Amino acid sequence: MKNIRNFCIIAHIDHGKSTLADRLLEYTNTVTQRELQSQTLDDMDLEKERGITIKSHAIQMDYEYQGEKYILNLIDTPGHVDFSYEVSRSIAACEGALLIVDAAQSIQAQTISNLYLALENDLEIIPILNKIDLPSANPEEVTDEIMGLLGCKYEDVLRVSGKTGEGVHDLLEQIVKRVPPPVGDPNAPLQALIFDSVYNPFRGIEAYFKIVNGSISKNEKIKFFATGKEYGADEVGTLKLKQVPKKTIECGDVGYLISGIKDAREVKVGDTITSFVNPADAPIDGFEEVKPMVFAGIYPIESEDFEELRFSLEKLRLNDASLVFEPESSAALGFGFRCGFLGMLHMEIVQERLEREFAMNVITTVPNVSYHGYSKKEPETAILINNPSEMIDPNLLDRVEEPYIKASIITKSDFVGAVMTLCIEKRGEIVNQSYLTADRVELTFNMPLAEVVFDFYDRLKSISKGYASFDYSPIGMRSSKLVKMDILINGDMVDALSSLIHDSNAYYIGKKMCEKLRELIPRQQFDIAVQAALGAKVIARETIKALRKDVTAKCYGGDISRKRKLLEKQKEGKKKMKQIGRVEVPQSAFMAVLKLND
Repeated sequence: MKNIRNFCIIAHIDHGKSTLADRLLEYTNTVTQRELQSQTLDDMDLEKERGITIKSHAIQMDYEYQGEKYILNLIDTPGHVDFSYEVSRSIAACEGALLIVDAAQSIQAQTISNLYLALENDLEIIPILNKIDLPSANPEEVTDEIMGLLGCKYEDVLRVSGKTGEGVHDLLEQIVKRVPPPVGDPNAPLQALIFDSVYNPFRGIEAYFKIVNGSISKNEKIKFFATGKEYGADEVGTLKLKQVPKKTIECGDVGYLISGIKDAREVKVGDTITSFVNPADAPIDGFEEVKPMVFAGIYPIESEDFEELRFSLEKLRLNDASLVFEPESSAALGFGFRCGFLGMLHMEIVQERLEREFAMNVITTVPNVSYHGYSKKEPETAILINNPSEMIDPNLLDRVEEPYIKASIITKSDFVGAVMTLCIEKRGEIVNQSYLTADRVELTFNMPLAEVVFDFYDRLKSISKGYASFDYSPIGMRSSKLVKMDILINGDMVDALSSLIHDSNAYYIGKKMCEKLRELIPRQQFDIAVQAALGAKVIARETIKALRKDVTAKCYGGDISRKRKLLEKQKEGKKKMKQIGRVEVPQSAFMAVLKLND
């Protein structure tokens, strides 16, 4: 156990952590030169396409230092704010963390957020200055920032280049010296913390765990604390690039377990595995439950695919514990699920994974957050409003409260004015402004979460030319003047496009929404009215003009009444068609609200 080191990587998306992880695998001979590729640990096509880490990836490396052999268990964590839950689970299974900072970009808000998470869990932090080979690198200034943040010495900050491999051997030595070995009792009853799991269609559910006390052997009978179910450990092993079966996994090590479990609900991330014969008295204190920030409905395009969508979501939740869902129904879309996500990118990734990995064609409704409504009859009792259709009748409504967040934005001083303008436009209130260096500023705002979930992050990146970084944490509910806006197409309300918005933005968003839908809904043989309404009051309207057919083309002169007769006949036909015609709303229209400020 003294020769085991468990550590994770904390970094922002573009700080080159995947390249550095590849270099660690190469220098410890964990992968051959032939197996090594860009983003080796990112095994999803989505991750490689977008250049981001979506899932935590665990891998074991063997390293020899001063004639002694060490086992290094690395967990590569995501860097985007939407996947912070993945980071918290990884931190729970480690004793140390590599804090990677880009020498050209300096510290980002999300990196600081994850760093505090690691410090709360008493992890040993090894600060690393990456990309020191770049011409735009500013190592001295960034080192000063790291020293100010961590209170460490100048020599504690390692200088590394994932691209050239400079400083990687020194980093491996420092991991052995500075990351403490795991503490635990090898002779105590088995206690293993599940920090991840995946669904294998041939072998059932594979659980990834870290052994805190005791050990686990092949064919041993084990028990899950959360469900009380018992299983046989059909296979245990360690996680290299491919799974390596072992007879026994010792205390302090990280490994995987296959026990033929087919039901996705029986394996819970954060649960404790113990021995059936000699069980532990209590489970390990798990990490905190996930709190979804954004909600949206996911519906199958074909209604008979509802059960298949349920199975797909359950399998996906195994691999993504931050996904929350429950059944709901819609008048326009039939039966589906109301899903909770950590942010807009998380929602986009879930939708794409459903299509790619499970071949599910789905419609996603307009995302929104959860509100608290209070009626005049019971002004003290909060009614949870997850969906605009659940909004209390305006005549009975006392007040509505919406969730607020504390937003932390780190940007260059050149963009402070533009960032402040954006935040104030989004109903933000400035709380603090502090200069980290001469040209880097941290701005803190209190903002409504509903204003952040749509296009805020994209616009922030645009106005700051990609330099601003953003992180947030919930601070509770506040009373707001919110109204329910309905979208009517051809006079029929489409409940999936309804949204709760602030009274001051209603006209602007309604007009934008109608304009966007006019572009997205295909033209029919009749005029289609697209309207935005607050209750019975229509606040915006656009008309999708009918496809025209020149019915008078066959008239070569003659009496004008012949032409008029043909036009009147066409007019009657269009009127009849409008009464019986159905307007098909494409999937892109349901996502139109997200792009309102494009």
